[in-house]
Amino acid sequence: MSRKRKPYPILEGVTIERVAAEGKCLFHHEDKVVFVPFCVPGDVVDVQIVKKKRSFMEGKVVNFQKLSDVRATPVCEHFGICGGCKWQNLPYEEQLKAKQQQIHDQLTRIGKVELPEFHPIMGSQKTFEYRNKLEFGCANKRWYTSEELAAMPEGQGLTESGIGFHITGAFDKIYPIKKCWLMNDIVNKIRNDIYEYAVEKGMSFYDIRGQHGLLRDLMFRDSNTGELMLLIQFHYDEEGDDERAKDLLQHVADTFPEISSLLYVDNQKGNDTFGDLELSVFKGTEFIYETMEDLKFKVGPKSFYQTNTDQAYHLYCVAREFALGDASEENKPLVYDLYTGTGTIANFVAKKARHVIGIEYVPEAIEDAKVNSQINNISNTEFYAGDMKDILTDEFIAKHGRPEVIITDPPRAGMHPDVVNVILNAAPERIVYVSCNPATQARDLQLLDAKYKVAQVQPVDMFPHTPHVENVVQLIKK
Repeated sequence: MSRKRKPYPILEGVTIERVAAEGKCLFHHEDKVVFVPFCVPGDVVDVQIVKKKRSFMEGKVVNFQKLSDVRATPVCEHFGICGGCKWQNLPYEEQLKAKQQQIHDQLTRIGKVELPEFHPIMGSQKTFEYRNKLEFGCANKRWYTSEELAAMPEGQGLTESGIGFHITGAFDKIYPIKKCWLMNDIVNKIRNDIYEYAVEKGMSFYDIRGQHGLLRDLMFRDSNTGELMLLIQFHYDEEGDDERAKDLLQHVADTFPEISSLLYVDNQKGNDTFGDLELSVFKGTEFIYETMEDLKFKVGPKSFYQTNTDQAYHLYCVAREFALGDASEENKPLVYDLYTGTGTIANFVAKKARHVIGIEYVPEAIEDAKVNSQINNISNTEFYAGDMKDILTDEFIAKHGRPEVIITDPPRAGMHPDVVNVILNAAPERIVYVSCNPATQARDLQLLDAKYKVAQVQPVDMFPHTPHVENVVQLIKK
């Protein structure tokens, strides 16, 4: 029999010092940093240590002795459990300060390049109901808080189903959400109605471990044109499941005429991704539209589109200004848009460019990019699909022309070193680097420092109440 480890100690009356990474805060104990979630600087707390590493520890608050003066009251009833909006207890002004400092620290400590004075971070006008996309998992086992477990009658089984978010460390369980503040409230009404209907009709919920159960996943998208999309993922197990699924879809269509695009799919895979699956339209169209200035963008269930529509416009305005702000009508530059996605930035800057070449590794996204150019009557764009390091080569540049401007908006992992080398060899006059991960952006800036200096830095907050932040950097050839 293994020896049961003694619980780690409780540290009493410690003062939370400052905001740290990943939405946590920290304080120092002896020679270590202790990271703690769901508190704010100035809180005096008792902390249970839950994990010890060589250079740091992790803890959880078990008691608040004194609440900080720098504190906001979370509006969400699920705060502290869901984990999606870890900074709802921090005033928005303080969130922006923390994000600005985070970018400064990462670009300074990791990038180690000469930096100008940063522009003040652009805050989001909406701090709630700002997202245009959310996914909710459906599971035959819901997650329970310790308080719920303590109040449960002895002998009651933990079999209740739920629709909500996955809890960290419990991949097979869902924490049921009654009201999420991230999207328009109609999403809550539809999700709760689907749950009530499914329970009433005795529909099975998905078992992640056993990979069976009919109701599997819900994905919502809305747009600034007022359109609303819902994709329901099912997992057909037995005869009659298709009919049961269609009955649910009909109920949803009848109850919520606001839905302009109602889609479904039978997903038999071991995960919830559906990029390689054929989707079916139950009602309405297979896509919705977003608008930005005089442009219209087609957004399908598989499309990538910035999840904060209003703030995406400000982000792209910054990118366009950094890239083409001083371009004249007579001397429009050739622009390469790397990691172009569905061509949103490429089409957004096309009016001020001579020609825009977009490159993206997802073929379906490139097809969307071409469609978005067509529906906006944009004729000076060109799009190519493939792995960036394989497409963007010296031969490609020799064929299509040396860009005066390169805009790059890579995924969180940043740019492959081969891509950085090709950019250096292409030697554009300026580079605009849009990033959702300032740490990998800082790493890449160090690689680009051989030929480029950082001229401007503009943080943009896309995700209020979370530690995530976008950053736009303008680089000028030395």
